[in-house]
Amino acid sequence: MSVATTTTPTSPVTPTAPTAQTGQTAYTERDSIVAGAIREISHIATLPEITMKIVELVESPKSTAQDLNKVISTDPALCSRILKVVNSSFYGLPGQIASINRAIVMLGLNAVKNIAIAASLAKLFRGGDLTSTFSAKDLWTHSNVTAAAAKMIANALKLGLADEAFLAGLMHDIGIMVEMQYDRNKLIDTLNKAGADSKGIAANDFMAAEVSVFGATHQDFGSALCEKWKFPKSLAMVTGYHHRPMELSFETRTLSCIVYIADRVAAEVGTGFRQDLMDLTPDPAVLDTLRLTNEKLADIKAQLAAQAADAGNLLN
Repeated sequence: MSVATTTTPTSPVTPTAPTAQTGQTAYTERDSIVAGAIREISHIATLPEITMKIVELVESPKSTAQDLNKVISTDPALCSRILKVVNSSFYGLPGQIASINRAIVMLGLNAVKNIAIAASLAKLFRGGDLTSTFSAKDLWTHSNVTAAAAKMIANALKLGLADEAFLAGLMHDIGIMVEMQYDRNKLIDTLNKAGADSKGIAANDFMAAEVSVFGATHQDFGSALCEKWKFPKSLAMVTGYHHRPMELSFETRTLSCIVYIADRVAAEVGTGFRQDLMDLTPDPAVLDTLRLTNEKLADIKAQLAAQAADAGNLLN
C-alpha cells in the first residue's frame, strides 16, 4: 500500500493564492493548529488496540492467515461486520462465507486487513445530531457509500486497488470527526456558515467556512490523523487531497482521484453528508487521469444507486 514520495504540494486551504512568503506563514500556522487539535483528541487519535494488532500482523512478513484469524476472532462484533462486508453484493463471492479463515482464503490477507480496519473505525463515528443538517451518523453513511463507490470505480478500471480504494473512501472525511471531537461549537459554527438546506446542500463554501473558523480544513485534520496512526502515505494523501487530487504528482494521485469521483457519486445518490460539495460535476482532468469515460461513470452511478441502501449500512 506504499506510494512514491512526492514533493510537498501547494498549501491546501487558503481561498486565494498566497505569495510564497505568506503561503509559508499560513502553512506554519495551519500546521500548528492541526497538531494542537490532534494532541487534544487522544481518544480518537489512538487507534483501537485490535486495529493496531491487525496492521502490525499483516505488515509482518512472518504473519499467517491463522494469526490474523486469531486476532480478529477475539472481537465478535468485528467478526460480524467483516463477514457482513465479505458477503455483501459488493464482493459477489459464491455462497456465504461463514468464517474469517474462509474470507482470508477467498480474498487474501491484505483485503481482509483493509476490511477489518474499516470495520473497526465505526465506533469513531458516534454522536447525536450536531445541527438540523448534520450528524455523525450521516457522515458515516456517506463514508460507507463513498467506500462502496470507490471500490466500484477501482474494479471498473481494473487497477488492482479495490480494497485500498474501499478503505480510502471510508476514511476520506475523517477530518470532520477530528473537528467534531476537538471543538463541537466550532464545527457547529462552520456548519452554520455553510448554510446547508434541508437536502444538505451548502449555500456557501464549506471549506472556506472551516478555514475562517478552525484555521484549517478537514483535509488537513484527516491527513494529520493518518500520519498519527502511521497509516500508509497513500491514505494520508487521500484524506488530505480528495478535493484537489490534481495537486498531487501524477505518480501519486490515482487513489485520491478515485475517491474524488466516488465522493461525488455518493453525494449524487443522495445519502448522508455532502455539505463540502456544492458542485457535483467532476473535474474533466480527474476523469482523464483515470481514463474514466462518461459512459463507464454512468454505469457506476446506476450500480451504486441500485445498492445505495445496502452500501449505507455496510459497516453498521
